[in-house]
Amino acid sequence: DDDLTVTQASNIDKISKVKVLDRSNLILDIFASRAKTSAAKTQVELAQLQYLLPRLTRYWTHLSRQKGGIGTKGPGETQIETDRRLVGQRIAVLKDKLEKLDQQRKTQRKWRDDKLRFSFVGYTNAGKSTLMNAMTDSGVFAEDRLFATLDSTVRKIEMKQEFVLLSDTVGFIRKLPHNLIESFKSTLDEIRESDVLLHVVDASSALYQEYIDTVEQTLEEIDATDHEMIYVFNKIDKVSDPEKIAQIRRAYPDAILVSATRGIGLKDLRKAMEEELEKDYFTDELRLPITESKVVSFLHDQAEILEKKYDENGIFIRFKMNRKHLGGLKSLLDDDEFHKNFVYSTNET
Repeated sequence: DDDLTVTQASNIDKISKVKVLDRSNLILDIFASRAKTSAAKTQVELAQLQYLLPRLTRYWTHLSRQKGGIGTKGPGETQIETDRRLVGQRIAVLKDKLEKLDQQRKTQRKWRDDKLRFSFVGYTNAGKSTLMNAMTDSGVFAEDRLFATLDSTVRKIEMKQEFVLLSDTVGFIRKLPHNLIESFKSTLDEIRESDVLLHVVDASSALYQEYIDTVEQTLEEIDATDHEMIYVFNKIDKVSDPEKIAQIRRAYPDAILVSATRGIGLKDLRKAMEEELEKDYFTDELRLPITESKVVSFLHDQAEILEKKYDENGIFIRFKMNRKHLGGLKSLLDDDEFHKNFVYSTNET
């Protein structure tokens, strides 16, 4: 359950004569068996090689390492140096590949900038993918096992006011290897760039509080602690003890209790998401010259028009709009005109 030093692993190898896996190595092996897409395979291979590099000497203990003379090297040392160089070169190639994939993802994410983004986060096997399927009918792969999901999946979901984006992300685990977090940076960006996190917790587990703490520690590690968060306790149908339900409600009074497999509580979850979406809206008004047809058209497309009237001074429009569209509105007006005409509402920041 812990990581081993190179010396510890080597000594246990010698004594046991069997393959030795420490915690990080085991998790990396599980990730490798789950990786399906090119991005996931690349990220896992990078993490494995970064883990392997300082441990290469352990794999050459069976070779001769006797000095051939002063200043010379035996075949063991020579092979180790060769392998270190090859591993280092491969790591550089993989990092370059991931950087290109990251740029592609950033380009793909640009179209989402004007949408409110929710992301499922949680301990591995908390039921995030099952909940994603229940909310969106997306057909995301879901199975009762560790790390069934390694790639982020994004789907549109219709709320009262507009479409929002919902993401399924890789699950966390206690003492997640640092190399894995580093290599999965581009995947974890989906969490960092979300507006609201839906923290899914396995309510049926006796260790649910420990899992919550682990997820929150990991969110700190990836700089994703400044998000709005909704706690979603899943698998509630598997909790038979009413005192445990009461305990959860006392500790997390605003949490949503659901069962993704049985459809329990999904309406409550949607309502909580819609309330978060409502926070992102503001009501305001504009007075425009009659010539500003592009602005009027933009407001009709992106806002709810509450009042519109024409007079000798131009057009008066009162509207309700998502703050994410403010950039688009500002791009249609020069700075002076924007500040002159725009009357910020009391809840605008």
